[in-house]
Amino acid sequence: MLILAFLLASLPLFRACLQCDTRIRTLHDNLILSAPSVSDQIVLKHICDQSYVEYKQASQQRKGVIDPTTLYRARTEYESEFNYFWKNEPRGTLTINTIQIMYKGREILEKHLDKFILDGLCPNKCGFLKRRVMDCASCRYKTYTCPTVQLDCGEHSLQAEEGGQAVLDCFFPWHRLLLGEPEYHYSWAPGDPRAVQLNEDDFKVLVVTEESSVVLNQLELNEQGTYRCTLQDRDGTVFFKATFLLTVDPVPTTVQRPIPTLYTLPQEDDDTAALHVKALLLPVLSAVTVFSLAVSVGVTIFMGRMINQRRAEEEEARRLMRRRNTSNIV
Repeated sequence: MLILAFLLASLPLFRACLQCDTRIRTLHDNLILSAPSVSDQIVLKHICDQSYVEYKQASQQRKGVIDPTTLYRARTEYESEFNYFWKNEPRGTLTINTIQIMYKGREILEKHLDKFILDGLCPNKCGFLKRRVMDCASCRYKTYTCPTVQLDCGEHSLQAEEGGQAVLDCFFPWHRLLLGEPEYHYSWAPGDPRAVQLNEDDFKVLVVTEESSVVLNQLELNEQGTYRCTLQDRDGTVFFKATFLLTVDPVPTTVQRPIPTLYTLPQEDDDTAALHVKALLLPVLSAVTVFSLAVSVGVTIFMGRMINQRRAEEEEARRLMRRRNTSNIV
């Protein structure tokens, strides 16, 4: 016990990544205090302190930094594993299980750090990124500068029509990680965007804004050219640069089509055509007239016969009535 106490006194306490979270430190402190005896508490404290050393070594092998999001994910997973161990493992094997859960914590930390270093620490494929991260050894925040591959993030060709619009969008997701309050500076050089080699003096300031995109409305032909976007802070440090080659196409003019007209026949042709029409119409009109007269005569004769027959029937009826009356009198 004296030797163990000496080792614990001489061993520095490292708080590496997982131990930078107050909830994790509270879990470990409660674990130590739950030991049934003072000697068990000393052993558990030694195990925890040794695990801090291993956590530090694991983080130093992976840049030695972490961001709040990755720390939260590692802490949540480790806390879940620890609580399961705390509720389900028997107290008689507390020392062995403590070593196992601490080793599990190192595996969880390494997994999340590997992913963070690979995808999250320096997500910029171009541009200059300075961001805020946590030092796993001191648990203090510091500025981390990502290696700069190239400041220029390339050219983008845009094509619009006269009277239309074009959108200059400079946003990259890693811009949110930049320290301070950088602004987007837009400038442009008029003319054919691919005609000549441009110098810095050829660019005119267009706008300085916190917005990552600019919309050009009601474009005119003389607004085509080379547009440049830079993201920089107040002291002029440039973090990002992009170029837009804008071409404005003229609206095609509407061609006035001639109104089609009917072909006019010569005057003598009109007279000849009229004579032909008259020659054809006379027999037709004569036939229609004769047919109409015949129909009228036939209808008149038919109606006359019907009227005479009606009168004869009425006269015959009156004679029969008179005969009946005479017979009744006699």
